[in-house]
Amino acid sequence: MAEGAETKSNPSFPWMKLFIFLIFIGGFTAFLILGGDRYLNFTTIKANRNLLRTYTENHYWIMLFTVGIIYTLSTAFSIPAATVLSLVTGFLFGLWVGMVIIILFATLGATLVFLAARYLFAEAAQRRMGTIGKKIVSNFHENDFNYLLFLRLVPLFPFWLVNLIPAFTPTKVRTYILATAIGITPGCFVYTNLGQSLGSIDSADHLLSIQTLSAFLLLGIFALVPVAIKKFRLRKTKEKVG
Repeated sequence: MAEGAETKSNPSFPWMKLFIFLIFIGGFTAFLILGGDRYLNFTTIKANRNLLRTYTENHYWIMLFTVGIIYTLSTAFSIPAATVLSLVTGFLFGLWVGMVIIILFATLGATLVFLAARYLFAEAAQRRMGTIGKKIVSNFHENDFNYLLFLRLVPLFPFWLVNLIPAFTPTKVRTYILATAIGITPGCFVYTNLGQSLGSIDSADHLLSIQTLSAFLLLGIFALVPVAIKKFRLRKTKEKVG
């Protein structure tokens, strides 16, 4: 009797996972079907920059929260519009307010993906991990803040991929949030600063110079310095004990 009652109380569990999965897939699909890429692209934004600025001046708070919601949803649904949104945010709200908007709402969107992926896939993925996979996860978890900070700072890794990777590790939510917020700050500064001169930018494809990319790479390397020091000390300790 108790077993039957338990069976009846749990059928919604897989359905809830399916529902959440469909929300994320549906959001990305809806963006494509409804032609969202026609609006969230550099050419369209640049052509309507005066209209957007005028509307923002007349409806500041509405635009602020609208941009925030769009940024959160685009991040959560892994829509490739972060560069354009960062530029237009800097253009409409200036450097410092724009940075706060991006850091806050991009981190929120990334956290939603992280939580959803952990809820949907982490348990199944961990069951199927081999010895090597478990070793990688263990090493990541030992220095998860520094590794995640490195992945965020270096713009060689897709933002959506970095959102997902920690979901399959024991990384704590607060660690994920803190590393994400800190790690995206330099990029936010660059793009919002560039966005203030949106009218003079001809293309969004070549905004980052070699010097800027090199600076991001150096920041990423600095994030791994504590990990290297920790491993060096651990090796020395083992040598002394041995």
